Amino acid sequence: MITALGAVVIGIAILAWAADQFVLGAARVALIRKVPSIVVGVVILGFGTSAPEMLVSAIAVAGGDTDVAIGNIVGSNIANLTLLLGIGAIVVPLAVSSRTVKIEAPLVVLAVGAFAYTIQGGGISRIEAVGLAAAMVVSLVLVTRPSADAGTGAAPTDQLGEDVIELADVATHSIGREIGRTIIGLAGTIGSAQLLLWGALDLAARAELSEGFVGATLVAVGTSLPELVTVIQSARRQETDLIVGNLLGSNLFNALAVGTVVGFIGGPDIVSTALTSTAVIAATVVAAAALFIMWTGHTVTRREGIVLVVAYIGLVPLLA
Repeated sequence: MITALGAVVIGIAILAWAADQFVLGAARVALIRKVPSIVVGVVILGFGTSAPEMLVSAIAVAGGDTDVAIGNIVGSNIANLTLLLGIGAIVVPLAVSSRTVKIEAPLVVLAVGAFAYTIQGGGISRIEAVGLAAAMVVSLVLVTRPSADAGTGAAPTDQLGEDVIELADVATHSIGREIGRTIIGLAGTIGSAQLLLWGALDLAARAELSEGFVGATLVAVGTSLPELVTVIQSARRQETDLIVGNLLGSNLFNALAVGTVVGFIGGPDIVSTALTSTAVIAATVVAAAALFIMWTGHTVTRREGIVLVVAYIGLVPLLA
């Protein structure tokens, strides 16, 4: 038990550091190589903060632990738009752009709903995985398309790139060093993901907890740490667009991209009925509730942030 718990703690700690290095290195390499900032913001940062979920879920389903893989996706999506969004709003009220309310947030609701639908048969088939992949491509096109009402200003997603541009000065950062940082970060993320997964599964077996519950809680919160780091850093700098955009983008990638990977790898059917019923319903309701909160006043207030954190605590027992 102590060994498994230590593996979980060490795995989460390394995962948080390695994922951050992977995202930072990839963003710097891309910007030094003149990749457009909007691509860096939406694709690299959006994918990067979801890399732990993707790797853990891929390793889990490849090892026959489908419940952990699906639980990780569902649990991360719930945690992102309750616990993490709530923490960000408690630190500083989060202003939400009209574009986010009109495009990004509704896309997340549809994506989470689509993912919920695909697992109703006990898992994600390869045909359904193709559908999720197509939906991911369409979503990226919609998210990266310049806003019609933005005038000559930059789209909100550009701000993600601008936040990193100053960190990618060629005179300050060597591309060779940043490639090395990216590789080390990726390797560390993969290794720590395996360590976290092993420890979590061992704890589940010893405590007689379902793998789906452990995946939706312990593993999900652990893989959401990169998003939590982004939330805290952005809140400190009053960059509320980064918080909302990163969390919505992470949910979009989790439901569509990670769901695609799980579907293509295959694996046994889901055992826990809670994952295909209560958990995915909760994830869809949470996404819709987050959209409603953002739509009312285009702000997530501190009071609403407290409600979201309390909601997460109340939802945890429903994931069992």
